[in-house]
Amino acid sequence: MRDAEKGRKRFPIMKVDLDSCEEILLTITRNKTRSLLTAFGVFWGIFMLVALIGGGQGMQEELKQQFEGFASNAGFVVSQKTGETYKGFRKGRYWELELKDIERLRKVEGLDVITPSLALWGNNVVYKDKKYSSSIKGLYPDYEYIEHQEMAYGRFINDVDIREARKVCVIGKRVYESLFKPGEDPCGKYVRVDSTYYRVVGMCSSEGNVNIQGQASEAVTIPFTTMQRTYNVGNRVDVICLTMKPGYKVKDAEAEVESILKKAHYISPDDKQAIMFLDTEALFSMMDNLLTGVRFLAWMVGLGTLLAGAIGVSNIMMVTVKERTTEIGIRRAIGARPQDILQQILTESMVLTTLAGMAGISFAVFVLHILETAANDPGIIKTHYQVSFGMAVGTCILLIVLGVLAGLAPAYRAMAIKPIEAIRDE
Repeated sequence: MRDAEKGRKRFPIMKVDLDSCEEILLTITRNKTRSLLTAFGVFWGIFMLVALIGGGQGMQEELKQQFEGFASNAGFVVSQKTGETYKGFRKGRYWELELKDIERLRKVEGLDVITPSLALWGNNVVYKDKKYSSSIKGLYPDYEYIEHQEMAYGRFINDVDIREARKVCVIGKRVYESLFKPGEDPCGKYVRVDSTYYRVVGMCSSEGNVNIQGQASEAVTIPFTTMQRTYNVGNRVDVICLTMKPGYKVKDAEAEVESILKKAHYISPDDKQAIMFLDTEALFSMMDNLLTGVRFLAWMVGLGTLLAGAIGVSNIMMVTVKERTTEIGIRRAIGARPQDILQQILTESMVLTTLAGMAGISFAVFVLHILETAANDPGIIKTHYQVSFGMAVGTCILLIVLGVLAGLAPAYRAMAIKPIEAIRDE
């Protein structure tokens, strides 16, 4: 019993001071219009901060989905009309990449995967009584390292398909939705592409919006060798796709790749037009810089607005202290310590800031939830327009700190009031 009593004495139960709470409430509500306008500054500042950060997060995810499945260290080489005369060849000459170029480029230092691609557009894909206008792609299995193929059914093109030039195909998501019933397994079914029948071995569900010879979701992919024979394209290559080994950058190999191709196809070394080289690594870097700028702008605008709200709180507390000069002087005269006055003013500032800030956070989360619902398909959330739990906690701590800082100047002004000055002011 004695130990329990000692424990109670050692650790007293904290009690809420109802008088202080009532005083804080009276002070805040004494001038409702002024308090509401000041609180709105903090409310709007924290709303802008949370909404901009959550919106920036959603924008970042949206942009990443545009590059879904693509290797971040990939390069694409395409032939174009020549821009210079060279060794008797006229300017404006058309030339084509060929399969031999694949072997020529393998000696480039740092190259990892290099694979050719063929494509045709405007082909009709027919299954039973349904038809869809699609592009046809001829690829090798290692194209998977360039653009990841997320398979919902079956498999992608394999080496046996290439070796035997099988008449098999992989269909994109939109092709599947147009030709088959929802949930129907297309594998093993035959589709007709123009006048040729192909057996479906897989369905790719990737929906990245990077358009390299057509989107994967709207394409029918067949083995490269099958496309060579069926469409009689010979050794022609539309696009050479490549990736770099770890530690190497695409831009470092660009000059050597162009030099080898120009030499093989009798193109002037100074011709800047004949070869188009697309560097997705630079594209990803540009996207990262853009997202960094968006995040920086969100923080600058949000914190700036929030700081303006905190300054407003400080101003209203300064006015409140001036109006309560007599009251504070009397309290000092009857024994109130400077620390008590300091605590009272800081508490009032923190309460006003925290209430307005919490309302701003709640409203921002509500708006972001509506935006998230509108941006995603029902029941499928791909883009999250929300802030993390750590961000929410950090914002609450920031509110408390701002509340303290906003109340410091008024609190020290209140502490400096002396009873005799209060009587003279009266």
